[in-house]
Amino acid sequence: MAQVSVVNMAGEVVGQITLDDYVFGIEPNAAVLHQAVVAQLANARRGTSDTKTRGEINISGGKLWRQKGTGRARQGSRRAPHWRGGGVAFGPHPRSYEQRLPRKMRRLALRSALSAAVADEKLVVLDGFVVAAAKTREVAAALKTLGVAGKAMIVLPEADETVTKAARNLPELMTVVPSTMNLLDLLSRDRVVMTVDAVTAVTQWLGVE
Repeated sequence: MAQVSVVNMAGEVVGQITLDDYVFGIEPNAAVLHQAVVAQLANARRGTSDTKTRGEINISGGKLWRQKGTGRARQGSRRAPHWRGGGVAFGPHPRSYEQRLPRKMRRLALRSALSAAVADEKLVVLDGFVVAAAKTREVAAALKTLGVAGKAMIVLPEADETVTKAARNLPELMTVVPSTMNLLDLLSRDRVVMTVDAVTAVTQWLGVE
């Protein structure tokens, strides 16, 4: 099992934590990660794009000119797709892009992402994340002390309104609890900051099928 240092808000090492290999130490499954990302992006689509077919165009349906004798190509209607303002032949219509992903695959994808974060040394484990007040500068100063820069995610064991309010004005920072961890967000983070209790909660959540 992997051993990771536990630091305090001052960036000082205060102990070690053993991570469960089933959650934080597996070989990332690239195929499942890809499928989960594709499914999540597809499920985020609204599917409201729509075009009008020739039957929905509000233009006269009369024949433009007589069939023979004009020397011009025969035409039946201005609603035909090859006319400007006519219908669209194979355009999009409202539909659902939903892709169902089994729960075991969703959890495997999350475990793969967390394991990759540990392997790439992106995970920072804190003994606790506490700020004195709901001030953005409090969180910004704490992250600077911890050496956390770029896009980051703070995982708390349970919702903390003070930390959430303090962090929400930092555009590259997001705060979540284990049950709301998002695969796309997790993969897009440069650093993942977890408290010891959050590690325990994530292990309990993803450690069972």
